[in-house]
Amino acid sequence: MTELYLVRHGETDWNLARRIQGSTDIPLNDTGRGQAAATGRLLAGRDWDAVVASPLSRAVETASIIAVATGLPMPTTDAALVERNYGAAEGLSDEEIDARFGADFRTHRDTIPGQETREAVTARVVPALIAIADAHPGERVLVVSHGGVIRAVLNAVDPAGHHGSIRNGSVHSFRHADGSLELIAFDDPIETESLECATDELEVQNAVEGREWVIR
Repeated sequence: MTELYLVRHGETDWNLARRIQGSTDIPLNDTGRGQAAATGRLLAGRDWDAVVASPLSRAVETASIIAVATGLPMPTTDAALVERNYGAAEGLSDEEIDARFGADFRTHRDTIPGQETREAVTARVVPALIAIADAHPGERVLVVSHGGVIRAVLNAVDPAGHHGSIRNGSVHSFRHADGSLELIAFDDPIETESLECATDELEVQNAVEGREWVIR
């Protein structure tokens, strides 16, 4: 059995401004680096075997900060862990999305050109996580990725669950056994402390995820 701990990257300036990032490569800001360091200090209290990250710089830097804190080698990257592509909505605020696509787009999800569906995110991310687990049998692996990715995994693995906010720097644990993933804990108990340094949740920062989460 392998345990995978999914970590959301630290804050960026676009998170702070509540602009949709998606696959746009926006770096951490100083708050985000502080969040990554705080999460790293908490994770240092446990034993880990590896850290893998999305190739976007905000995830790689978060993972690198955590690797230093936990004594792990620098992270490897996996392109399948990249954030959901929001197409023409990337870079836009909630108000700009309404102005460009109409406030009722939430019930017509294909009205945003180029937006990746949640189903497509799930189809690339879940097999990637299983492959990571297969490459680390019996180990405990940190996976630093994005809010939309973590939400898609939660919906796939625990569809009946009621999962709350996914905050910058938050940690969510899964186990892999017999070819499938199982949720251990949304906001792993380590979160009791890490949430003290967390900022706004994904659904506040990302208008598309926020609206889709409400209606799912």
